[in-house]
Amino acid sequence: MSDPMQPDAATTGALGTWLARHDLVSEPVTVRPIGDGHANITYLVTGADSRRVVVRRPPPPPTPPGANDVLREARIIAAVHAHADDDGPNAVPVPGVLAVAEAGDVLDVPCFAMSYVAGPVVTTTLPDTLATADDRTALAFDLVDTLAALHRIPWDSLGLRGRPQGANLRQRDRLAMLVADQDGAPPAAFADVDAWLVRHAPAESGAALVHNDFRLGNVLLAPDAPRVAAVLDWELAAIGDPLVDLGYLIAAWSGPGGPRNPVQELGSATSAAGFPDPAMLATHYAETTGASLQSMSWYVTLANWKLAVLYEYSRRRYERGDGDPYYAGTDKVAAFLEAADKSRHDFSSDR
Repeated sequence: MSDPMQPDAATTGALGTWLARHDLVSEPVTVRPIGDGHANITYLVTGADSRRVVVRRPPPPPTPPGANDVLREARIIAAVHAHADDDGPNAVPVPGVLAVAEAGDVLDVPCFAMSYVAGPVVTTTLPDTLATADDRTALAFDLVDTLAALHRIPWDSLGLRGRPQGANLRQRDRLAMLVADQDGAPPAAFADVDAWLVRHAPAESGAALVHNDFRLGNVLLAPDAPRVAAVLDWELAAIGDPLVDLGYLIAAWSGPGGPRNPVQELGSATSAAGFPDPAMLATHYAETTGASLQSMSWYVTLANWKLAVLYEYSRRRYERGDGDPYYAGTDKVAAFLEAADKSRHDFSSDR
């Protein structure tokens, strides 16, 4: 089986023909993968005329139920982009959706094309625009302000649908099934945190469009200033509790203490001086939105547990021979479970 991360001649040709038909590039094209490639796959397509387009496609099957739906992702990005046109400086910046294709139209899987946005993605190293501690502080708070703006989008007026009431436990229940045994019981290593999440689940703090993977590594920065230029990777977006996003941002944020789980390692640049600690991010969000942080420990624990579940599911796929070798071994899962156990006692006034 060919590696979809490394597009072959047939894939390159099909994408070139499709994009040229939409007058987005001129053939021949070059195609290369960008991003970490552990979820939906992203290609940068460059035409003979030097125009650039970004294409998203799912990984090879099987995929978790409800995951990797790139056509749904395209609809959400298009809705957020339409809102950005009306909301001026308070908008959430996203690429524009340029073309959409069903499975079999271009590739053997669905895909969509979106506009190319110039700018760096910050993971383990810092661009020149974040050379000073003040730059890093400014970016961190702009990131939180962007998240707050996302949660203010009037999702119900943009054609988006969801069931926000009860969303917290539904998300936990849906994910738990990915690793449960035939009787529905969690693996032994998950059981304690899993039971704690059920016992302490708060009522939803509100209803919003939730990104569900909002972290520094999933945004593009402006090439000339410490601010967010585009929010990427909307494949998990849903209508739910906005504090789920804040909990995930905190779980993924390394901060001055250095990385403690694999997602923090993917964004270890946030350990540099000037980046605030996770508690300061939460406080800034609360000051901006008026949200209560009373149950914040639950949301951060949910994020770490959710990552443990997804990594365990992916580890099992790899062991079956149809997954990504990045997920091999149990160390990453154990790190998330350790972080989940610790986060039960952080940000906490509800225990």
